[in-house]
Amino acid sequence: MTISRFSDPQEQHRLKESAMRYGTFDDEHREYVITNPKTPVKWINYIGTLEFGGIVDHTGGGIVCKGDPALNRITKYIPQNPASDFKGETLYLRLHNHPGYKVFSPFFVPTLDAYDKYECHVGLSYQRIVSEFYGIRTQVTIFVPLGAHVVVRDIQITNISPVPKMLDVIPVVEYSHFDALKQLTNADWVPQTMTVDAVSDRFGHVIHRQYAFMKKNTAINYFTSNYTVDSWETDRKLFLGDNEYGTWKDPQALHKVRLSNHQARRGDNISALLHCLGTLQPGETRRIVTQLGQAQNIDAALDSIMRFRNPSNVDQAFDALHSFWDGYLATLQAQTPDAAFNSMVNVHNPRQCHTTVNWSRDLSLYQLGFGGRGMGFRDSSQDIMGAMAHMPDVCLALLQKLLSVQKADGSAMHQFYASTMEANEGDSREKPGHRFYGDDHLWVVLAVCAYLKETGTFDLLDQEIPYYEKGVPLDQRPRGTVLDHLERALAFTKAQRGRHGLPLLGFADWNDTVNLPGKAESLFVANQYALALREIIALMEHLGRNDRCAQYQADYEEMREAINIHAWDGDWYVRYFEEDGTPLGSSTNEHGKIYVNSQSWAVLSGVAPEERAHKAMDSVQRLLNTRFGIKLSWPGFHSFDPSKGGITTYPPGAKENGGVFLHTNPWCMIAETMLGRGDQAFQYYQQINPATRNDAIDQYECEPYSYPQNILGNEHPQFGLARNSWLSGTASWTYQAATQYILGVRPTYKGLLIDPCIPRAWKDYTVRRQFRGCQYVVTVHNPKGVCKGVRTVVVDGAALEGNVVPVFQDGATHTVEVTLEA
Repeated sequence: MTISRFSDPQEQHRLKESAMRYGTFDDEHREYVITNPKTPVKWINYIGTLEFGGIVDHTGGGIVCKGDPALNRITKYIPQNPASDFKGETLYLRLHNHPGYKVFSPFFVPTLDAYDKYECHVGLSYQRIVSEFYGIRTQVTIFVPLGAHVVVRDIQITNISPVPKMLDVIPVVEYSHFDALKQLTNADWVPQTMTVDAVSDRFGHVIHRQYAFMKKNTAINYFTSNYTVDSWETDRKLFLGDNEYGTWKDPQALHKVRLSNHQARRGDNISALLHCLGTLQPGETRRIVTQLGQAQNIDAALDSIMRFRNPSNVDQAFDALHSFWDGYLATLQAQTPDAAFNSMVNVHNPRQCHTTVNWSRDLSLYQLGFGGRGMGFRDSSQDIMGAMAHMPDVCLALLQKLLSVQKADGSAMHQFYASTMEANEGDSREKPGHRFYGDDHLWVVLAVCAYLKETGTFDLLDQEIPYYEKGVPLDQRPRGTVLDHLERALAFTKAQRGRHGLPLLGFADWNDTVNLPGKAESLFVANQYALALREIIALMEHLGRNDRCAQYQADYEEMREAINIHAWDGDWYVRYFEEDGTPLGSSTNEHGKIYVNSQSWAVLSGVAPEERAHKAMDSVQRLLNTRFGIKLSWPGFHSFDPSKGGITTYPPGAKENGGVFLHTNPWCMIAETMLGRGDQAFQYYQQINPATRNDAIDQYECEPYSYPQNILGNEHPQFGLARNSWLSGTASWTYQAATQYILGVRPTYKGLLIDPCIPRAWKDYTVRRQFRGCQYVVTVHNPKGVCKGVRTVVVDGAALEGNVVPVFQDGATHTVEVTLEA
């Protein structure tokens, strides 16, 4: 799939010249296929989940962990090393040349041999690398079977030459100490603890048992295969040879007939298994399956080991993985006139939402998982909202964890560790005075309401969940119902206000990098609070709690008035007030005159009157929009200013200092749909759609199948360069913007609201949506070329009054025909 939406002829010509240089979308197989391994940066995929799994890059390197990647790391992968270096795991093939051997990797890295064919199929929780070197075709499928604690690498070797080939296969793993940070910081203690034992059975299979000494009886890593092993190695120094002046590119041990069978008792632990395939005739294929897993001991792992030594069981496990994704993606499928939109909405965006729910910001090639971060309260609350329709049970379990790290005063701990449920205040610990983030606790109000709308499971509100109190045993902590948690969150913000009656910033709000001292006020938190109030009002109305509705409505009107009296700057809303009342995000400022979030959230919250809403969003388009997305602010700061905080540590155009911070862009999309401007909303969508960058990867650099966190803005000389892919709230919010606001199929307490806001050029489109046990097939017709306005809704042949399709209880498929007219 090639998508280009640039109007400049020279730009189009340049993009055409570089089109498809690195890979293509294969929507039929739900894959992205990389055909040139020399991508500008490593491109990755996720396998398994946080319970057991990790990352596989496009040249076969891998990070594997069980649970917390900081505290139970299995493989050693150093992202900062050059892309050509070995990282964590690889595969070597050895051709017998008589005399000597030709050693190469079918993964291209680390040997860098010239290939005849290279394909890395980035699939749904699997990576399949297909290559052809020296007359040998290799296909390796890498995945974690559902519910298993093992990475399976299914290796199939075929002689595609016209002559027989004598061949050996050597998979290699390098282990990390389980404490990932200590692996990097303690070169005395760590190597002294590392051990590998080898266990052989009567069939010639070998199991390597690797552990740090203190884990010997509780958690061992194992590496094995289903094929007879000739010999093996466990010490990196011996494998590379010549006191490690041998290299991963050409390990000296592979030029010897056999490996040493040395069992490492310290040092840098590896597992290398030498499989002698003998002679492969032309057209002949051999299959080897390796397993890298973790268990309490070998006996506990034996059932899994024996299961996946059988290739038919590997095939069944892979089919089961496919079936899981069939069901997951079937929750929502859309067919629109735009191929790039379809590709992202149907496959890659919901897949990324699944990843962010599982991994939060714990592990990527940017969030390295070496400790200190954990799962973010605000991050996970937002991630849940993008995956709610697809896996409500998983989202509920995470919601309950989030609520349990909310404090009794209604505020929230900033981050927590899922393996221990220990929480902390994040970076706010670094400065005196502020021990809270102004926005954290409010996100969970939005997330709980999203869960209730999706599932209709209102008894959740009566469930009692403890409040977080560090050092107090769980059974002794104060408890409250989920509804109590939500109401305390609102009460905390109401009580924490500054001189204008606006909520206090605290250490920071969503924009972590603006850290204003004292009782600074945040317009982001003000609008977020207003939106949370609207959500709780709608919930109370549905529950028949009219007494609470009146109070919350009064709170909303009070906040709405304060924002409009104090924060309107003439053409847009300001972003902050410092303690002395000085605005930031005002036309009076030299730097940071305008911030996007003040404008979009004034619309999302309903605070902005119609004229101001249009004017504020017009200012976004005029001052902040670029062809690669909307900038967070403008103009950028040009030097470090400790009174403003981390935003000034970046040069202009980078990250929060005037960069295109993609997380903010879908909020603008939603705001534009609320104003009825579908063409503008869709333009904003396509500007950041990574699939549209497939023709300009040398400039963009990141994966075209995953949203990054940020793109360098037009104040930076490398405008258009993307970074921090995969683990970004951009995934959740862009999916919500696309499906609930552009396509306009949105869950409510009473049913599915059908409220599209689309490009005028779209004449028809269809959405298949599973909702509360039924299938809804929604077809939208736009005969007059409008953006917004539902004229008629026909459900199962009968006209519907209004545009909320009711909840059915029959488990059947229901057709919904919608006609638009302004």
